Amino acid sequence: MTTTTTEAAPETRSFEADVAKLLHLMVHSVYSDKDVFLRELVSNAADACEKLRYEGLSNPALLGDDGQPRITVTLDPDARRLSIEDNGIGMSEAELADALGTIARSGTKAFMDRIAGAKDAEGSHLIGQFGVGFYSSFMVADQVEVVSRRAGTDTAASWSSDGLGSYTIQPVDLGDAPARGTRVLLHLKEDAADYAESGTVERTIKTQSGHVPVPILLRDKPDAEPRQIADGAALWTKPKSEITADDYKDFYRSAAGQFDTPALTLHYRAEGLHEYTVLAFIPETKPFDLFDPDRADRMKLYVRRVFITDEAQILPRYLRFVRGLVDSNDLPLNVSREMIQESPVLAAIQKGVANRLLAELDKLSTADTARYLTLWDNFGAVLKEGLYEDFARRETLLGLARFKTTTSNGEWRSLKDYAAGLKENQTAIYYATGTDLDRLATAPQLEGFRARGIEVLLLADQVDSFWVTSGLDYDGKPFRSVTQGLADLGLIPLADGAPPVAAASPAVESFIAFVKQTLGDAVSDVRASDRLTDSAVCLVAPEHGMDRQLEKLLAGAGRLDAAAKPVLEINPRHALVETLSAAEGGDEELRRDAAQLLFDEARIADGELPVDPRAFSARLMRLLQHGLG
Repeated sequence: MTTTTTEAAPETRSFEADVAKLLHLMVHSVYSDKDVFLRELVSNAADACEKLRYEGLSNPALLGDDGQPRITVTLDPDARRLSIEDNGIGMSEAELADALGTIARSGTKAFMDRIAGAKDAEGSHLIGQFGVGFYSSFMVADQVEVVSRRAGTDTAASWSSDGLGSYTIQPVDLGDAPARGTRVLLHLKEDAADYAESGTVERTIKTQSGHVPVPILLRDKPDAEPRQIADGAALWTKPKSEITADDYKDFYRSAAGQFDTPALTLHYRAEGLHEYTVLAFIPETKPFDLFDPDRADRMKLYVRRVFITDEAQILPRYLRFVRGLVDSNDLPLNVSREMIQESPVLAAIQKGVANRLLAELDKLSTADTARYLTLWDNFGAVLKEGLYEDFARRETLLGLARFKTTTSNGEWRSLKDYAAGLKENQTAIYYATGTDLDRLATAPQLEGFRARGIEVLLLADQVDSFWVTSGLDYDGKPFRSVTQGLADLGLIPLADGAPPVAAASPAVESFIAFVKQTLGDAVSDVRASDRLTDSAVCLVAPEHGMDRQLEKLLAGAGRLDAAAKPVLEINPRHALVETLSAAEGGDEELRRDAAQLLFDEARIADGELPVDPRAFSARLMRLLQHGLG
């Protein structure tokens, strides 16, 4: 691969002003990993082949007898060298100097300007910008040599630099140049020697550039036969009619690193203001890191079939289980990941892809209910994060949401189903939050709702405690906790066969006042309950306080300075309460013990310990002795 010069002496030229500073910025700031240099060089080579294809439309002689584009990567581990050669359009000596003598300009941009007025611009949108990405080579190489021969000419030239401020350029013998196109030779730094190893290079190219529209060949050693590692056909660019389910599955497993079968495949091309192709998959099983707090979405971003980044955050966090890619025709190839995040084109793509994916889920929910419910089983807890985070799509997400309820017998129910079963005078959608469905279903706070046949959502995911407090409503009905404030069930008639609710007697009212006085500051209030039918007591949050489950979550995370005092509700129709109420004027200590025990019983039913376990035990012993005495 060593070049043989002609009699003309090499000419040394300086890069344009501040090039050393720009190179330093390119290496250390623009690109966040070294692998990117391979992507850039392969991209440049593919662009050169696309240029030749375009110019060959009007001048077929440029193609000669070699009409099949290709990129050949050759490794030399012993000499610590790597070369990437294409049979594309190539560059003359002047074009070499123009394209590689400065970072700020691009030979491809001049080409694009030249064809701007052409009538047949088919495929021209695939042509990238040659120049900027080339300099990422200096992240791994201490010397870079470029030898190029422009198609249709009988001269060749070489360019060489260490990237420190100058470069040399000179003509070379045709025997030392490609028959057509460009060869980039990198003399690798010692710490980059693995880029001369076939395993590293093949893996990186398949990941980053395996779907460029030009076949890629790899030669493991200078004298080895080349083998094809990429066929130049991007799966997502093919018509859907030509792609089988197995093709999608194989691509999904390779791209996503999964071993299951995709539960949903979405493949479409968006046209209009922005053009891009989407190939997305929802896994059949939960990714192991689904609830990792630092996990972002796993959608890859390509630009004209060239991998750019997997950190573009194409989808909102609540869709982070989706795997796949977006291939844009509008974004520039030579742009940093940081700059891409600020692109209005990317913002439009993000919005469009998220909306389309949610629309597809909505279609699936009605077209194939069983398959949709399997997806909801796996990813519903994550999707519900969007109810809290994504105001613009809340209505859509509420339509997608499914819930276990007090009347669903373990089956999933939609809010549409819930709304269809609203009771007379019911003005809210009721819910209960907790950590265990079985425990939630037997909570004493639900008793009055059951007596009236009112359906209650059972919300056992942590995120439920957050989204229900964000001011949402469905079909004009707000969400309301059964464990917060007054139940206000008086206007809703009891179910057939339920006994009428009797008012609290004066004796019970007096006992409730006594309990309130005894408990003092431990509670914010003690009152008669219309939500209890079987249990004696329960705890609820104050009307304008925080839901008790949310309060527990925040306290457990150290994000709550002080908890609100709960409200103790007493069932005025319970036999125990009536007995204690009738004992007024009796043993005062016994009544105080009973008041404290009722409060501790309510805490235990709510999943908490008594305030003072030893005092609770002593009171219980005194009460038992009195009862047995």
